[in-house]
Amino acid sequence: MTEADTALGYEQARDELIEVVRKLEAGGTSLEESLALWERGEELAKVCRHWLEGARARLDSALAAREAAEGE
Repeated sequence: MTEADTALGYEQARDELIEVVRKLEAGGTSLEESLALWERGEELAKVCRHWLEGARARLDSALAAREAAEGE
């Protein structure tokens, strides 16, 4: 991931990824453009995955803390 990608929020990365997929599905781009779009899509997917993994970790932590508090 580039520094610019890490600055993207989840929603921004998701929206851009949707646009990349739309362009690829529409066709009409050269092979070089399609490859560039695909590469960008891969980077955006990594950004989204990073955000989702972070959210999952926060949820797991909150659930563990709640279970620990209830067990006292």
